[in-house]
Amino acid sequence: MKKMFRWVLAVTFICGLTVCGSCSKSDGDTTPPKKEYFSQWNSCEALVSLQEYVEDVTNPNSKNFIKAEDRIATFDMDGTFVGELYPTYFEYNLLEHRVLDDETYRDKAPEDVRETAQEIRDFVREGKPLPPHFDMKHAVAAAKAYAGMTLAEFDAYVKAYATEPANGFVGMTYGQSFYKPMLQVFDYLEDNGFTYYVVSGSDRFICRALVDAIGIEPNRVIGMDVKLRSSSQGTEAGVNYTMGKEEDLVRTDELIIKNLKTNKVLQITQEIGKVPVLSFGNSGGDCAMHNYCLSNPMYRTAAFMLIADDEARDHANREKALSLGAQWREAGYHVISMRDDFKTIYGEGVEMSDFTFSADDNK
Repeated sequence: MKKMFRWVLAVTFICGLTVCGSCSKSDGDTTPPKKEYFSQWNSCEALVSLQEYVEDVTNPNSKNFIKAEDRIATFDMDGTFVGELYPTYFEYNLLEHRVLDDETYRDKAPEDVRETAQEIRDFVREGKPLPPHFDMKHAVAAAKAYAGMTLAEFDAYVKAYATEPANGFVGMTYGQSFYKPMLQVFDYLEDNGFTYYVVSGSDRFICRALVDAIGIEPNRVIGMDVKLRSSSQGTEAGVNYTMGKEEDLVRTDELIIKNLKTNKVLQITQEIGKVPVLSFGNSGGDCAMHNYCLSNPMYRTAAFMLIADDEARDHANREKALSLGAQWREAGYHVISMRDDFKTIYGEGVEMSDFTFSADDNK
């Protein structure tokens, strides 16, 4: 009887171990699967390089480990994660609309502002070349065109125009024209402890209005700037004037900085105070930002250039893009090919089309 009792206890103990082992295995099986970050990407060299870099610098056992507070990434906007060839920069399209189509403003536009807007229209519709250094001419004209608007009014104005269908596409508004694969890079970096900033040549408040749709906070946006004033400040210097509770901030017609090339580096230094370790761009206006990143003396770094080489899904110049790609590789940047590396650009239901212009465009 005692032997039988001991045998039952032994069997019970063994079964208990088996059950516990099964429970442990079951618990392991319920672990959520590893997050798939790059479902919109094809397997490609640029993506492998990015993942290898991130895995290395976030590994505490790696000699290249970067502490979380120094994991700073900077992104250009137009042409890097927002479409720019529909038919040109969003802020150029917006100025053209403001000056030539907006009935509340077009009769008030100064002659130099009207001339600038017409040059954009002629470039888009007739293929006429833009004048040299047009980026600065546009910046000065844009400062004048929106002067007097409160920041809330300007934000609403930008977002209203962003609901318009994106010219050159079917199934997409201007405000939806994000490169879907690049948005996945934001998620990936954030989940790996990186802080990313938008560093654009476009107006800071235009950028803020656009990226609000994808949840990027306004304090993470650096761009072209105009001076602001309190609504009742007049010409009095801010150091001598105390803003009242009832006042708003308004835009002025005075340009502070066009955020291109080395100006991007200056603004990053002023506003972030740290040298980035990752940098993403698409044009020569981003090279200074990339070089600043790659010169970081403390950490391993990387820079990526996106080339618009997909003539089937976007309004691209493939020959020019491939030439730039070779140039960027020579400079030490990783190259992202829209044609080869992206499964989609703007998402399902978006198709490229011819440009269409309303009859009102010639008023």
